[in-house]
Amino acid sequence: MIVGVPKEVKVDEYRVGLLPVGAEELTTAGHTVLVEAGAGTGSGIADAMYAAAGARIVSNAADIWSSADLIVKVKEPQSTEWPMMRRGQTVFTYFHFAADEALTRAVLASGITAIAYETIRDAKGTLPLLTPMSEVAGRMSIQEGAKYLERPQEGRGILLAGVPGVAPAEVAILGGGIVGSNAAKVAAGLGASVRILDVNLDRLRYLDDIMPPNVTTLYSDRHTILESIERADLVIGAILITGARAPRLVRREDLARMKPGAVIVDVAIDQGGCIETSRPTTHRQPTYLVDGIVHYCVTNMPGAVGRTSTYALNNVTLPYTLQIAQHGWQAVAKKNAGFAEGVNITAGRVTNHAVAVTFGYEYTSPDA
Repeated sequence: MIVGVPKEVKVDEYRVGLLPVGAEELTTAGHTVLVEAGAGTGSGIADAMYAAAGARIVSNAADIWSSADLIVKVKEPQSTEWPMMRRGQTVFTYFHFAADEALTRAVLASGITAIAYETIRDAKGTLPLLTPMSEVAGRMSIQEGAKYLERPQEGRGILLAGVPGVAPAEVAILGGGIVGSNAAKVAAGLGASVRILDVNLDRLRYLDDIMPPNVTTLYSDRHTILESIERADLVIGAILITGARAPRLVRREDLARMKPGAVIVDVAIDQGGCIETSRPTTHRQPTYLVDGIVHYCVTNMPGAVGRTSTYALNNVTLPYTLQIAQHGWQAVAKKNAGFAEGVNITAGRVTNHAVAVTFGYEYTSPDA
């Protein structure tokens, strides 16, 4: 099989879909690997490292898209890449379809098979290809939130940790999953006063056992959310419903309850955001103000720490890439029901139920 690795074109995206070790394993197995020149530069990986691993360096993305049977990426195909997608091709990447109907329509029209990292499940029912980037984004959310609480960044002028004699910042985390728990660890470690809200009581019991004393767990309902955002200097949106659009837990009118200069970091923005006033931003222009509240809604947060993120991502994606290249996605999906959940669209049909429901498309089982 011909495996193609184009350079990411999303603004300020520094990750790459395949490491040199992956290129070596694929070529050793008899596959051809095409890597666009400069694809690994943002992660500190030179073209020569790919070439030494057996990959062929290609000067432009169009040649990779036109030749490759399997495209391995990090972020969803951008509008400039849509015309290069071709029927019968398999694209393996993060898609987050529920947040982007235009992308969904383009992929349906192209006839490709779209296998989304974020909806593949393992034998335990968890999301192994989403987990490492959720860990990165959760930890980054506090790092970024702390920065934008500074007054020159239009924040409240609050030091997250406080100092002796001055109270630390109040942090409210909406969601106790991978993003939320990692955000809580970092915030608590810095000394902030942290609240985690979730609807899963078993998860809250677990978090209550493992978190330090400055973390409080609360059942998430409308009243608790409002009370928490009123107290908060920093709000982290960490809600995930696999494959579906994130529910909006904070409404526009709720911002009036918040402290002027408070910061919202909506990590759920990849799935549409869990704050009504959230809209996608980039690392170049990461924030904006609504009613005096700073919003940070960067859709590819882990892209800023490309080297860490690329290695963490490839640790979990490479085994699947090897299986797809060796056997084809149909055979892998037939043997592995968790992998089959990653097949979101194929041959112009929506094969992920959450995506179909989000946009009102007809759902087709991957088995069909």
